[in-house]
Amino acid sequence: GLSFGQIGAAAAAQGLVVFLLELPTGGLADSLGRRPVLMFATIMEAASMTVLLIADSVPLVVAVFILQGIYRALESGPLDAWFVDAAHAVDSDADIEKAFARGGSVLGLAIASGALISSALVAFDPISSVSPLALPIIGAVALRGLDLVAITVLMKEDRSHVERRPVSASLREVPAIIRNTLGTVRHSRVLAALIGVELLWGFGMTAFEGLAPPKLAEVMGTTAEAASVFGPAVIAAWIASAIGAALVPHLSARVGLARAAMMLHLLQASLVVGMALSAGPLGVVAFYVLTLASHGAVNPAYQALLHRQADAAHRTTVVSAASMAAHPGAAMGGLALGALADRASISTAMVVGAIALCATIPLYLPAHRSARSEPLESERAGSLS
Repeated sequence: GLSFGQIGAAAAAQGLVVFLLELPTGGLADSLGRRPVLMFATIMEAASMTVLLIADSVPLVVAVFILQGIYRALESGPLDAWFVDAAHAVDSDADIEKAFARGGSVLGLAIASGALISSALVAFDPISSVSPLALPIIGAVALRGLDLVAITVLMKEDRSHVERRPVSASLREVPAIIRNTLGTVRHSRVLAALIGVELLWGFGMTAFEGLAPPKLAEVMGTTAEAASVFGPAVIAAWIASAIGAALVPHLSARVGLARAAMMLHLLQASLVVGMALSAGPLGVVAFYVLTLASHGAVNPAYQALLHRQADAAHRTTVVSAASMAAHPGAAMGGLALGALADRASISTAMVVGAIALCATIPLYLPAHRSARSEPLESERAGSLS
């Protein structure tokens, strides 16, 4: 029974919480440890979904989004940062890019499977005493319990090089870690440009994440018909995302990681324009699926480039800084493109979003130049030795 305005305000509360907590929680993970922060994040999301099950008023719905915001801020970065450091501890030349690509494939297949299972639970309503819409949420809470067990058992974090301190001491270190990270970003053209990519990418993503469903409804005539088609389209799109992620190492091996990311952003922008100009549902769905495939491909490439620029002491905070940039970008995109869709057309708004995606391309040039200069520096060092 909530209005779109009330839902929008609640979602904005989540964005604000994430924006305020991204850097502090990243600093906490770098200071206290990635494992305990990720465990607490998992507990917070389970709590947010539990409140969602009983939410029957605006304040409770806002509480759901605030808890979700805390979770997203805590969860952003610790697992990736732990993995990169753990992999480098075993092999300093570990292929991080291929690992992120495989992770992206698993993520895409997991989301597709979740969408399929959730749809089946709602459609078949196997437990008559429970609302079918509540069943996927109950299942998600249970899976978070398994997630917590997996983190506890499998995530072995070597903190032997860090002096054991009480949590209060780790908290006091957070401001210094944030200052050092921001200083690193200010003095690194590559990092600053990559964070700029997240800002524009967040803006541009609203063109296909937020506007694809109303575009489909526009060409089909009714929201109900569009919803019946969009559900299967989402499943197909996340499978395509998994395939896209798996193909990234092959592309980057041919053209280089930064150049691959530039090409994929250009492809993504072109596909969004194709979606905007489609006059029938088949075109909208096809371009949406392909857009998600390109999105799944560019994400591991971007993450690998970002981690190349971060050291172990500030890795989670650097990832959080990039993630923090995406949220105001998405918020601005939602407001600007939503207003443009109302005043002009959905297609116009989508094209503007595609232009924002194209604007990310030159921001990869510092990373591309940096990658080209590294072999030259290695050759000079070898000839000197």
